[in-house]
Amino acid sequence: MSDKMKELMVRALSGAFLVAVIVGTLYASPVAFAVVAFVILMFGMKEFYALAGAQGAQPMKILGTTVGIMIFVLAFFSFMASVGHPVAGLALRYVLVAVPAALVWELTRKSKTPAADIGVTLLGVIYVAMPMSLILFLPVLATGQEWNPTVILFIILTVFANDVFAYLAGMTMNSLTHGRTHKMFERISPKKTWEGFAGGIAGAMAMGWAASSVLPVDRWCWLGLSAVIAVAAVAGDLVESMFKRAAGVKDAGRAIPGHGGFLDRFDALLLAVDFAVIYLILSGGAAA
Repeated sequence: MSDKMKELMVRALSGAFLVAVIVGTLYASPVAFAVVAFVILMFGMKEFYALAGAQGAQPMKILGTTVGIMIFVLAFFSFMASVGHPVAGLALRYVLVAVPAALVWELTRKSKTPAADIGVTLLGVIYVAMPMSLILFLPVLATGQEWNPTVILFIILTVFANDVFAYLAGMTMNSLTHGRTHKMFERISPKKTWEGFAGGIAGAMAMGWAASSVLPVDRWCWLGLSAVIAVAAVAGDLVESMFKRAAGVKDAGRAIPGHGGFLDRFDALLLAVDFAVIYLILSGGAAA
C-alpha cells in the first residue's frame, strides 16, 4: 500500500471517529457535548498561541487559557441553569474580565511589545473560547427550546455542505474553464475561487432548506442563517490560513491524525458559531 493511500485511510478513519464522537455526544446529553466543546477549546487555544508565538508574539498563555476556561465554565452553568438566553450580555461580561487581567499581568513581564502581547492573548479568548462557550445556546436562540441537538447538528452540517460544494463547484468550473477561474484570496489560499464560494453558498442553502423541513423554524429565517454560516465558514477558513501562513506552517497542530490540529478541523465552525449567534439575536430567532 502506498504512503498516500495509507494517509487517506488514516484521514478517513480519524474523520469517521470524530463525526461519531460529535454526533454521539450531541444526542447523548448537553453535558457530553460540552465536554467535546471544551476539548476543542483547550486544543484550539493551545494551537492558536503556538501560531502567535511562531510569529514573534509572546501571548500570556496561562492567563488566556485560564480566562477561556472560566468563560466556558460560567457559560455552561448558566446554560444548565436556564439563565443563559441573554447571550450578548453574558459574552460581554465574561470577555471584559480578561481585559484588566491581561493589562495587570503584562506589568510583570519584560516584553518589548506589550500591546501586541495583550492583543494576542485576548484574541485567543475571543477567537476560540467564545464560540465554544456559546455553541450550547444556539438551540434556545434558534427555536426557543433549551436543548435541541438537531439545531447544532444542522449548523455543523451546513458548514460541511459549504465546504464540500465549494470544492466540487470550484473543481468543476476550473475544469470547464481550463483553469480560468477567479481567485478569492490567492495570497492566503491559492485554491479558493469565487466560483467555489458561490457553490458553497448554494450547498449551504440546500442544507438550510433541509433543516427547515425538519426543525420547528421559519424557513426563510433559517435560509438566511445558512447563508450567514456559509460566508462565516469561508472567512473562518481564510483567517486560520492567514495565521498559518504568517507562522510558516502547514498545519496548526498534529492532534487529529490525517487532519492536522483542532484549528485546522474546526476553523470554519468557530466563526460560523459567532455569526450564527449574532444573526439569531438580531433576527429575534428562527422559531416558526
